[in-house]
Amino acid sequence: MCGIAGFCNYSEDFTEEAPFLGQLVRRMGNTLRHRGPDENGVFVSNHAAFAHQRLAVIDLEGGKQPMTAYSGGYRYTIVYNGELYNGGELRREMESVGYVFETTSDTEVLLKCYIHYGSECPKKLNGIFAFAVDDERRNRCFLCRDRFGVKPLFYTVSGDRLVFGSEVKALLQYPGINPVLDRQGLCEILGIGPARTAGTGIFKDIFEIKPGYSAIYDRDGFSTNPYFQLQSYEHPDSYEDTVSHVRYLVEDAVTRQLVSDVPLCTFLSGGLDSSVITSIAARRYRESGQILSTYSFEFTGNDRYFKPSAFQPDADDPWAAKMAEYCGTDHTVLKCDNLSQADKLYDAVDAKDMPGMADVDSSLLHFCRLIKKEHVVAVSGECADEIFGGYPWFHKKEAFEGHCFPWSPDLSVRTDLFKPEINDALDLEAYVNQRYEESIAEVPKLENESPQEARRREISYLNIKWFMSTLLDRKDRMSMASGLEVRVPYADHRIVEYVFNAPWSYKCPDGVVKGLLRDAARPWLPEDVRMRRKSPYPKTHNPAYERILRRRLDLVMKDREEPLNTLVNPAAVERMLAEKSDYGRPWFGQLMAGPQMMAYLLQINYWLKTYEIEIEL
Repeated sequence: MCGIAGFCNYSEDFTEEAPFLGQLVRRMGNTLRHRGPDENGVFVSNHAAFAHQRLAVIDLEGGKQPMTAYSGGYRYTIVYNGELYNGGELRREMESVGYVFETTSDTEVLLKCYIHYGSECPKKLNGIFAFAVDDERRNRCFLCRDRFGVKPLFYTVSGDRLVFGSEVKALLQYPGINPVLDRQGLCEILGIGPARTAGTGIFKDIFEIKPGYSAIYDRDGFSTNPYFQLQSYEHPDSYEDTVSHVRYLVEDAVTRQLVSDVPLCTFLSGGLDSSVITSIAARRYRESGQILSTYSFEFTGNDRYFKPSAFQPDADDPWAAKMAEYCGTDHTVLKCDNLSQADKLYDAVDAKDMPGMADVDSSLLHFCRLIKKEHVVAVSGECADEIFGGYPWFHKKEAFEGHCFPWSPDLSVRTDLFKPEINDALDLEAYVNQRYEESIAEVPKLENESPQEARRREISYLNIKWFMSTLLDRKDRMSMASGLEVRVPYADHRIVEYVFNAPWSYKCPDGVVKGLLRDAARPWLPEDVRMRRKSPYPKTHNPAYERILRRRLDLVMKDREEPLNTLVNPAAVERMLAEKSDYGRPWFGQLMAGPQMMAYLLQINYWLKTYEIEIEL
């Protein structure tokens, strides 16, 4: 994985200013050094300036970027962040029509695939990616992002130049681009957050290439085009054939994503999703005489304070240990203490350029930094719940009959904290409802589908387009802030497309949550692990962590110069600080309850202050 940045204008000649523009784009690239600590490069052409920060994973010597190739007398230059999992097939396809390769890197495969297929290139790719190509034949910059937004790509148009980067911080290095938060940005942070509407960059006039979209910037301006959209169709296969096909797709996706020229590991919680990935990976490693490394996560004091709940029925440790023994892996349990988790709330904001999933982010950042000491690539079980229907809101009557995002059903937990004038100016409920309505209108309909099955399809679509994107964004930012690449096999578009159209009776046979994946997993797992109830990403249950948050938020509220005080109602926050936290009433997802609201407010305050954000209402 890597970081990319750049700017371009195909009506302007950069030649005379090339040294200055090279220095500017290098400064942009330097802000992304955490994403690519191994190497960096800069390229300036007549109309474009690109910077690249490289995390070397495949072809350590030959994969340097920016990478240039010539065809038909024209020059093409690419900066690319990602991995291609069908690179071998594409290379052979390109060779069959006359292309010659000088490296074994997937960067060269992608560049020559673009040269050959042009704007149709993304449809050929299986992988996670964000890239930009300076195309001198067509006098344009072509940008693209993978189907589900695993890799980020932000942009803005400043004057007559398109400015882009893997993270917003790179754009903020460009003269005249400033961190301004208007009504929409505030509504996103205070009403939608820590999710984010696809395409928005939170800051005024900063946007993101949507998942599954490509874009072109040329003398006619900027335009975007979807190359991938979920489609609805009748599922033709029997249940037995569906199980067999899911088994093939999952094993193929995991196997493809084990390719690496640097040390690779897996995240292993002992839950269904991570255990499937680890079992397949460990078997492949044994076949080549290697031992797979695995990591599980835990929190200081959880052995004493953990209490089972509907969301977290049991602790991960015993299950992870069992799977590590079953698979014969070299297993390590990583722990996060209270102070590290609280302190890294601010590091997580720096990593993401905005508030996120509070301590769910900060703890993952802590763990990724520890893993990076030994490994460069990790494989994770993210996305299975969104695809196979694992979350409670797939099953609850309230979510099924509700008219809202099912992971955030009660906005009053938020709005009760803000000043009346802020609530009046923003009208968060109307904004969030508008975003919900827009999403429901996008759901691909299937003719003659029952109302119940149609609603299941809507919930599935919302989870893939919104909740999955949020978790993928979190995973990318926290891992790449540590220089660690994390791969997500369940997000393979072949799996998502196929399972999206499987009927609910297949996904949840006889009421067994994620029964389709469980049945596909029979060859890989012990029976008790295969049938283990879902337990989400772990979090601390230690009251000492909550005391740290209360103390820090109380200090913020007592200092009227802190920017958070321009948004929140002091009396409402004081009541929250005085009350016992309600862990059973999440305001976002399954994990973000009372303590996480305190942490989120601390993140917002830090963000407003550190980024010197101007608020426009």
